[in-house]
Amino acid sequence: MIKAIIVDDETNNQELISNLLKSYADNIQVVGLANSVETAYNAIMEHHPDLIFLDIQMPDGTGFDLLKKFDKINFKIIFVTAHQEFAIEAFKYSALDYLLKPLSPTNLIEAVKKVEESMSSEDLNLKLKILLSNMAEPIKNKKKIVLKTMERIYSVDIDDIIRLESDGGYTKVYLVDGKRIMVSRTMKEFDDLLIDVGFLRVHHSHLVNMNHLFCFEKSEGHLVMKDESIVPVSNRKKDQLLELLNML
Repeated sequence: MIKAIIVDDETNNQELISNLLKSYADNIQVVGLANSVETAYNAIMEHHPDLIFLDIQMPDGTGFDLLKKFDKINFKIIFVTAHQEFAIEAFKYSALDYLLKPLSPTNLIEAVKKVEESMSSEDLNLKLKILLSNMAEPIKNKKKIVLKTMERIYSVDIDDIIRLESDGGYTKVYLVDGKRIMVSRTMKEFDDLLIDVGFLRVHHSHLVNMNHLFCFEKSEGHLVMKDESIVPVSNRKKDQLLELLNML
């Protein structure tokens, strides 16, 4: 049985999460409710939960203020938040689970399932550090991203990524220091995440950081990156690429 605490300053949200868990996740036992940073801290110290449903905005601070009270987080977290574009973007980069209000049973079940299958406490603490760093740093090209392999979890500066290459259901990430990281995420996921921070999908299998572009060989139909790697450009992407280059 997984012991859980629900932290939310709205009673109706506490009740909604409790009822959804009873109906759809009977392996989770709610052992405590809290409506502030102070009451949440006391509940955690008393019950030692395995999982916390954590609201971000509370009367006496934020969910992040609560987490900063612990030297090491040894419980898992599902953040619960109203839709705020920048906050949601930060969660995606850090690969942490979150639920948007209003809550839905489907999303709750999916988040709980991910937590049950999820990472060690060491992974969680690194992901939280990246999340807090991204929340504090609004300059997009200074963001960090979590890259997870079977053996390791990496914290990578987005600006240090030169390009990404699809390899079946995996993606190879090429870094400025010459390292390659193979992650089990699709190119589509990275395209959605990085398209607004200077990356361009120039081919079905290739996503490049335009900040690391050296030149476009128009006659050859490929890009040369600053690390001298060659990236093909598909015919249907050439016009978009040329339009973007003319704007730079």
